Amino acid sequence: MALAFLALGGVLVSVYMLLYKLQILPAIACGTGGCEVVQASRYAMLLGVPVPLLGVLGYGLILALALAGVQPRLAGSRKVAAGLLVLATGAFLFSAYLTALEMWVIHAWCRWCIGSAVIATLIFLLALPEIPRLRGAR
Repeated sequence: MALAFLALGGVLVSVYMLLYKLQILPAIACGTGGCEVVQASRYAMLLGVPVPLLGVLGYGLILALALAGVQPRLAGSRKVAAGLLVLATGAFLFSAYLTALEMWVIHAWCRWCIGSAVIATLIFLLALPEIPRLRGAR
Protein backbone atom coordinates (compact mmCIF):
# COMPACT_ATOMS: atom_id res chain seq x y z
CA MET A 1 0.00 0.00 0.00
CA ALA A 2 2.92 2.36 0.58
CA LEU A 3 3.93 1.94 -3.06
CA ALA A 4 0.37 2.71 -4.14
CA PHE A 5 0.23 5.81 -1.93
CA LEU A 6 3.53 7.13 -3.31
CA ALA A 7 2.50 6.34 -6.89
CA LEU A 8 -0.74 8.26 -6.37
CA GLY A 9 1.32 11.21 -5.18
CA GLY A 10 3.47 10.89 -8.30
CA VAL A 11 0.38 10.85 -10.51
CA LEU A 12 -0.94 14.01 -8.84
CA VAL A 13 2.38 15.88 -9.18
CA SER A 14 2.68 14.79 -12.81
CA VAL A 15 -0.90 15.80 -13.65
CA TYR A 16 -0.26 19.23 -12.12
CA MET A 17 2.90 19.68 -14.18
CA LEU A 18 1.14 18.39 -17.31
CA LEU A 19 -1.71 20.87 -16.88
CA TYR A 20 0.86 23.66 -16.79
CA LYS A 21 2.82 22.24 -19.74
CA LEU A 22 -0.39 22.06 -21.82
CA GLN A 23 -1.15 25.66 -20.78
CA ILE A 24 -4.38 24.67 -19.06
CA LEU A 25 -2.99 26.28 -15.90
CA PRO A 26 -1.65 29.79 -16.55
CA ALA A 27 0.96 29.62 -13.79
CA ILE A 28 2.59 27.08 -11.54
CA ALA A 29 3.20 27.47 -7.82
CA CYS A 30 6.97 27.22 -7.62
CA GLY A 31 8.31 30.18 -5.73
CA THR A 32 11.68 30.28 -7.47
CA GLY A 33 10.81 30.58 -11.15
CA GLY A 34 12.80 27.43 -11.78
CA CYS A 35 9.72 25.40 -12.67
CA GLU A 36 8.91 27.70 -15.57
CA VAL A 37 12.51 27.56 -16.81
CA VAL A 38 12.59 23.77 -16.63
CA GLN A 39 9.18 23.39 -18.31
CA ALA A 40 10.22 25.79 -21.10
CA SER A 41 13.47 23.91 -21.79
CA ARG A 42 13.85 21.52 -24.69
CA TYR A 43 14.22 18.72 -22.16
CA ALA A 44 10.57 19.06 -21.10
CA MET A 45 9.64 17.05 -24.20
CA LEU A 46 10.89 13.57 -25.11
CA LEU A 47 10.26 12.44 -28.67
CA GLY A 48 7.42 14.95 -28.91
CA VAL A 49 5.80 13.77 -25.69
CA PRO A 50 5.63 16.07 -22.65
CA VAL A 51 7.75 14.62 -19.84
CA PRO A 52 4.93 15.13 -17.30
CA LEU A 53 2.73 12.86 -19.43
CA LEU A 54 5.37 10.16 -19.12
CA GLY A 55 5.18 10.70 -15.36
CA VAL A 56 1.40 10.30 -15.35
CA LEU A 57 1.65 7.08 -17.34
CA GLY A 58 4.59 5.64 -15.38
CA TYR A 59 3.22 6.45 -11.96
CA GLY A 60 -0.21 5.26 -13.10
CA LEU A 61 1.21 1.87 -14.07
CA ILE A 62 3.06 1.61 -10.76
CA LEU A 63 -0.16 2.49 -8.94
CA ALA A 64 -2.11 -0.18 -10.85
CA LEU A 65 0.52 -2.86 -10.16
CA ALA A 66 0.82 -1.90 -6.51
CA LEU A 67 -2.95 -2.17 -6.09
CA ALA A 68 -2.97 -5.48 -7.96
CA GLY A 69 -0.21 -6.75 -5.68
CA VAL A 70 -2.33 -6.35 -2.55
CA GLN A 71 -5.13 -8.49 -3.99
CA PRO A 72 -5.08 -11.93 -2.30
CA ARG A 73 -4.82 -13.90 -5.56
CA LEU A 74 -1.89 -11.77 -6.83
CA ALA A 75 -0.08 -11.13 -3.54
CA GLY A 76 2.71 -13.60 -4.38
CA SER A 77 2.80 -12.99 -8.12
CA ARG A 78 6.27 -12.90 -9.62
CA LYS A 79 4.89 -11.00 -12.62
CA VAL A 80 3.58 -8.21 -10.38
CA ALA A 81 6.88 -8.16 -8.49
CA ALA A 82 8.87 -8.00 -11.73
CA GLY A 83 6.65 -5.25 -13.13
CA LEU A 84 6.97 -3.18 -9.98
CA LEU A 85 10.72 -3.59 -9.86
CA VAL A 86 11.21 -2.75 -13.55
CA LEU A 87 8.93 0.30 -13.43
CA ALA A 88 10.38 1.53 -10.14
CA THR A 89 13.92 1.19 -11.46
CA GLY A 90 12.99 2.98 -14.68
CA ALA A 91 11.29 5.80 -12.77
CA PHE A 92 14.29 6.18 -10.48
CA LEU A 93 16.82 6.25 -13.35
CA PHE A 94 14.72 8.63 -15.45
CA SER A 95 14.28 10.95 -12.46
CA ALA A 96 18.02 10.86 -11.81
CA TYR A 97 18.63 11.77 -15.46
CA LEU A 98 16.16 14.67 -15.31
CA THR A 99 17.64 15.91 -12.04
CA ALA A 100 21.12 15.83 -13.59
CA LEU A 101 19.80 17.89 -16.50
CA GLU A 102 18.39 20.44 -14.09
CA MET A 103 21.71 20.67 -12.28
CA TRP A 104 24.26 20.63 -15.09
CA VAL A 105 22.44 21.66 -18.26
CA ILE A 106 19.34 23.75 -17.49
CA HIS A 107 20.80 25.37 -14.36
CA ALA A 108 17.36 25.71 -12.78
CA TRP A 109 15.55 23.74 -10.12
CA CYS A 110 11.88 22.84 -10.25
CA ARG A 111 10.50 22.03 -6.80
CA TRP A 112 7.79 19.83 -8.32
CA CYS A 113 10.37 17.90 -10.33
CA ILE A 114 12.47 17.41 -7.21
CA GLY A 115 9.35 16.20 -5.40
CA SER A 116 8.71 13.72 -8.19
CA ALA A 117 12.33 12.54 -8.01
CA VAL A 118 12.00 11.97 -4.26
CA ILE A 119 8.79 9.99 -4.85
CA ALA A 120 10.48 7.90 -7.56
CA THR A 121 13.43 7.22 -5.26
CA LEU A 122 11.16 6.12 -2.40
CA ILE A 123 9.18 3.87 -4.77
CA PHE A 124 12.43 2.31 -5.96
CA LEU A 125 13.59 1.67 -2.40
CA LEU A 126 10.23 0.15 -1.46
CA ALA A 127 10.29 -2.07 -4.56
CA LEU A 128 13.70 -3.58 -3.74
CA PRO A 129 12.18 -6.17 -1.36
CA GLU A 130 10.50 -7.68 -4.46
CA ILE A 131 13.88 -9.09 -5.56
CA PRO A 132 13.66 -12.24 -3.36
CA ARG A 133 10.22 -12.99 -4.84
CA LEU A 134 11.78 -12.90 -8.31
CA ARG A 135 14.38 -15.40 -7.20
CA GLY A 136 11.64 -17.78 -6.18
CA ALA A 137 11.57 -17.14 -2.44
CA ARG A 138 8.14 -16.65 -0.91
